[in-house]
Amino acid sequence: MPYINVSTSAKVNDKGKLLEEISILISSLTNKSKRFVMAKIDDNCQMYFENQTPACFLEIKSIGSLNPSEMAKPISDFVYEKMGIPIDRIYISFEDVPASLWAWNGKTFG
Repeated sequence: MPYINVSTSAKVNDKGKLLEEISILISSLTNKSKRFVMAKIDDNCQMYFENQTPACFLEIKSIGSLNPSEMAKPISDFVYEKMGIPIDRIYISFEDVPASLWAWNGKTFG
């Protein structure tokens, strides 16, 4: 943890690079080791948000360390910079998951 899932109707050419860079960003915003950040991307998917213009939906889950009001802008700026999607075409969902409901290495964190 944390986990970030990026869904976008845009085509991403270098998915590996984008995943590494967004992992670094999420690591720095949550003050958690990059080693524990899992990132996933689904690009070029069918998505409708008022029209067919490229859009992006990000789901961010973590055990604590989420501050949506401070994180939304740098994440939106990152998506705009790396994928060219305007920030008014981006939704972000933040979820603080209890440690007892998150497992790794065969056991829960709490």
